[in-house]
Amino acid sequence: MPPSLLRRRPARLAVTALAAALLAAPAARAADTPARRPNLLLILADDLGFSDLGAFGGEIDTPNLDALAREGLRLTDFHTGATCSPTRSMLLSGTDNHVAGLGSMAELMVDEQKGKPGYEGYLNDRVAPLPALLRDAGYLTLMSGKWHLGLTEERSPKAAGFERSFALLRGADDHVAKPWNTVINPAEPWYREDGKLATVPADFYSTDYYAERMVGYLRDRRGDARPFFGYLTFTAPHWPLQAPDALIARYEARYANGYEPIRQARIAKQKALGLIPAGFEPAKALSLWPAWKALTPAQQRQETRRMATYAAMVDRLDQAIGRVIRELKDSGEYDNTVIVFMSDNGAEGQDPAVRGSQRNNAVENIGRGDSWAAYGPNWAQVSALPFSLFKGFSHEGGTTVPAIVRYPARLGGGKVSAAPGHVTDLAPTLLELAGAKAPAEYRGRPVAPIQGSSLVGFLEGRQPAIHARFEQGWELFGRKAWREGDWKIVWAAPPVGPGEWQLFDLATDRAEQHNVAARQPEVLARLVAGYERYSKSNGVVEVPRLAEKIAERYGIGDYFGRLE
Repeated sequence: MPPSLLRRRPARLAVTALAAALLAAPAARAADTPARRPNLLLILADDLGFSDLGAFGGEIDTPNLDALAREGLRLTDFHTGATCSPTRSMLLSGTDNHVAGLGSMAELMVDEQKGKPGYEGYLNDRVAPLPALLRDAGYLTLMSGKWHLGLTEERSPKAAGFERSFALLRGADDHVAKPWNTVINPAEPWYREDGKLATVPADFYSTDYYAERMVGYLRDRRGDARPFFGYLTFTAPHWPLQAPDALIARYEARYANGYEPIRQARIAKQKALGLIPAGFEPAKALSLWPAWKALTPAQQRQETRRMATYAAMVDRLDQAIGRVIRELKDSGEYDNTVIVFMSDNGAEGQDPAVRGSQRNNAVENIGRGDSWAAYGPNWAQVSALPFSLFKGFSHEGGTTVPAIVRYPARLGGGKVSAAPGHVTDLAPTLLELAGAKAPAEYRGRPVAPIQGSSLVGFLEGRQPAIHARFEQGWELFGRKAWREGDWKIVWAAPPVGPGEWQLFDLATDRAEQHNVAARQPEVLARLVAGYERYSKSNGVVEVPRLAEKIAERYGIGDYFGRLE
């Protein structure tokens, strides 16, 4: 069988089988029962890699999310931005991040970008916030967790339409209580609750606390006739890696033999689960970082501890989500709740030595509250499997995320779909489920139109794919991509890329291993023109040598560095 058919046929068969299964599914309600608008629960993990969950090929214990996947639908070609706040701006607006205010992360803007439209560093007034639209449509709007879309009350979750919220305003923090988040300091606004500065308790652990707040909000609403929109947005497993000692110890033996056994096991499991076809060629580990056998025993021990801590964080995340699901079942709301789970971007491959020099990062202390560690680019390449690269890059590993949709009206029954989708598709999906429409004006000002497409017709089996033709652009830190159907161009500076456009045929090479630009000049030219249209229409500020300028200005090492 030709390789092109090997890649294309499973995708078409998955979509066709899904549509047939959905159409054949029984109606969720009796014909004589008035239809209720569904509750909407959007759960966001932070920096979770595509292959980390059991349902996506991983060896980490994630029974609650795996069960959700068995009831729902797994999307294997669903995309976000390359990092967190750009994704969140698209999620809550339905527009491109360069329109919504996060053309770059606020923390990493260069002078050429500052002050330009779309680079405000917060969710701006050019868009209508999704939570406000759902609140106006009669939904109770609830949020718990990471915000990262503005630090002031004027740009807070409450201002965006959440009636109840407990939010970490910044992009990251320790997962345990520290002096800076247990004392209110208006100059350092870490947390807000319902529009006021807040602190966390001494026994705070972020994953548990965010889930507990959401459970509390759900219990408080019992008796409220309104449906709810819940936005549960964790900071796990984002650095710093911190988890309970006992849970870390459970995982250390799993990672003691290094990257390659885990890599091979995950690819084999992904093929067995039907997530990728049998002949799929996964991304190779880049030689920019040392292989396991090149590490000293001390370095291997350190790498084992880092990955074990990461796995413990994912495990704890799954446990927390399980508590929220149990509350929905106990309250009788589960079967009327649409649940979407996803990560905000690909796995985090930051150099472990970039931060944390003032912490106790002795191997045996990694994962504790006084440590600061990331798990580094080698493990990130494993987490991103079968795709190439990771967070911060517009390659598939940076923007393809594990996504699960549980749609009670037409349960997916554990189906897997390769239909392409994008984070901007979720706002129109939730609005359609709520019986609401995106306005041309909001609060007396014109707002940008939603760019995404609703998933509802696809979920109900009325259309074979989310998009009739998938066309999507990406740009962040000067790393760019444009996709039309199965063709994709990617631009990245050395040492990862050649500093020029590369062309990949995703139908046969989803892992972006074979640049065919020289063999397909007409396709390359067409896609470059497509990217230029995307850039112009969304107001991308094109800055020469942007990745290098960010590295020089902020000292982040351009995501490359050494093992400690």
